[in-house]
Amino acid sequence: MYLWMKALHLVAMVTWFAALFYLPRLYVYHAMARDRGEQQAIDHFLIMERKLYRGIMTPSMIAVLLFGGALLLLNPAWLSQGWIHAKLLLVALLVGYHHVCLIYLKQFAESRCRRGHVFFRLFNELPVIALLLIVFLAVLKPF
Repeated sequence: MYLWMKALHLVAMVTWFAALFYLPRLYVYHAMARDRGEQQAIDHFLIMERKLYRGIMTPSMIAVLLFGGALLLLNPAWLSQGWIHAKLLLVALLVGYHHVCLIYLKQFAESRCRRGHVFFRLFNELPVIALLLIVFLAVLKPF
């Protein structure tokens, strides 16, 4: 059972991170199209962003949390180790990032987002840092 939960957790994690990397990249292109007044492109990005967030990103986040929770239930001793607390903090921050993406999704849909493409290029790098730290913590279990 453990290996199945671990495999499903990893598949969901890869899917979630793919979406966490791609949605802010779409925001970069959306902001550029907005600045150029390209309404057809803007309409296209709105559809892509919504489908990515609702159809892939959110379901995969839920799967990560469920399978990760199952792994904790199967290995409750982890909760006495520092690395899991650091990993869970990073996951909580990623869930927050996920919801900030929703805020920007709604702002773009309502033509209220004033953030530029440079901001979203930087915003797009935050999940990369989280991914590196989470993988190192999960594999190396340093403390």
